[in-house]
Amino acid sequence: MLKKYNDQKLSEVLKGMVDDKKWKGKLYQSKVKELWVANMGASISSYTTDIKLRKFKLFITISSAPLRQELSYSKDKIKNIINEGLGEEYVQEVVIR
Repeated sequence: MLKKYNDQKLSEVLKGMVDDKKWKGKLYQSKVKELWVANMGASISSYTTDIKLRKFKLFITISSAPLRQELSYSKDKIKNIINEGLGEEYVQEVVIR
């Protein structure tokens, strides 16, 4: 007869593993790119040359100077949209370059 030694859900075990191994940033990197395209649309995404997530900062590289200036006024809104999509307050700062 098999005994239950651990009655945790698989999702809880995986979440704990991700948190313990510091994989969260790498997993969120790809999710942030998906969220950017989904929330900003095709036109803004076409001017986006790079998106990086490092140490709780989101770095967005924009090829258009006027768009870069416009997005710099919306940093808090961008941060809120991304954090809402991630389900937690992970991004602390947005840097537009």
